[in-house]
Order: sequence, then C-alpha cells, then structure tokens
Amino acid sequence: MASSPDLSSADNTPENPVSGSPSEAPATPGTAAGGERRGRVRLRRAAVMAVPATMVAAGLAVLTAQGALGVQFAISGMPFTVTATELNGTGFEQFGGLDNMADGSPNAGDTGGQVLIVTSAIKNATLTKLCQSVDLGGTNLKITAGGGEQKVTASDLTTDSTELSGDAAFNNIEIGNDASTLNKANAKGPIGVFSQQADTVHIGNLRQTNYATTAGVFKLPGLKLGFTGSGC
Repeated sequence: MASSPDLSSADNTPENPVSGSPSEAPATPGTAAGGERRGRVRLRRAAVMAVPATMVAAGLAVLTAQGALGVQFAISGMPFTVTATELNGTGFEQFGGLDNMADGSPNAGDTGGQVLIVTSAIKNATLTKLCQSVDLGGTNLKITAGGGEQKVTASDLTTDSTELSGDAAFNNIEIGNDASTLNKANAKGPIGVFSQQADTVHIGNLRQTNYATTAGVFKLPGLKLGFTGSGC
C-alpha cells in the first residue's frame, strides 16, 4: 500500500466544473460536446458541496466547498470491506472529499468516475483481527492478519470510505475545524472544508466500505491471503 505522508489540497482539489478545465470529459459520439458525461461530473461535484456525508460516531455533516482527495492515485472504483474487532489510534483526523477513477474505467458507471468519500487519517494505529476482502464477482479475495498475540500496526494510515460503523470513543475531540488547519496526523484537506480531529480514537467492531487505503508503514503479522466464497 502506497505512502501518503502529506495529503495537501493543492494537487487534489477537483477543477471548477464551469471553467472548461481539462478534467471535464471530451466530446463523445452520441452527445453534444460530451454534454451527458459533463453533466454527470458536474452533478457529482455539486453533491460534494450540498450533500451531507455521515461522519463516524459523531453523526456530523461534511459540507465541502471543494473536493479533497484522500489519496494521490487513481482508484480502481471497486469497493472493498475492512473489519477489525478493535482499532486504537493516536492522532486522528477526518474530512470529506472526492476520489477519482482512471479515465475510461469500466467501474465508473454513471458516477462520472468520481466517488464521494470521507477520509480518515490516523498518525499511529493498531488493529486487532484485521480482515480485508474485495468481491471479484462470485469469489472474494480475502486478507486476514493480527489474529494472534501481535496486532496489525500502521503509521500515517488513511482510509477513504463511503460507509463506516463501530463503537467509537475520542479524547480531546475538535469538531468543525477547517480541514486545511488539521495538525493531529499527516493529512490536510482544502481550505473551507468541514472536518474534525482528536488526540486519540478507539473503535470497537470496526466495519468500513473503502475505496482506498494508504500507509507509511503497514505491518501485518500472521498474514493470510486467499480466495473464498464469502468476504469479511
């Protein structure tokens, strides 16, 4: 998994859809100057400004003036599930944003190649009984680790999620920060984006639907990988 030591907004903010920027799709056969695809992209970007996304445990709305990428690569567009019986972390941050698929991705569907996500960043994390699976259509690629005495550990961990659940507790939480001012972990969003951060985070019975994960260091003791009929 790729390192993401500093997630600045400068390279990751989607272009203004009314500027005629290169990020808008070119003309395609059967459309007027690619109008149908551009319309979908505009609608998706508008959703980041207007639609509240659920924040873990706090039940807060994420209202973003511009999208913020939690990762610095094009996502596949295939969601994967992550579970852990327990997550403990120091240096926690969270803010909303957009992830982009590669141009022409078959997984784009009617999304315009963009996914509305919530980025969670943890400076140092430990996870017990980690499970990660991705549905490949009839079979699942499944990874497990940290089921023994040694736990999974990660530094500069970020996850881009569409769903997140569990039993959460925070120490010294700050709610309503501007994402560009976050300082608890190595992640920042663009100015004007709603966010929250805390000194520590604990989540029991963690379950996430993710589109991307990055970490500076990721140690997985007792790693097992294989194909199974069911996911995590």
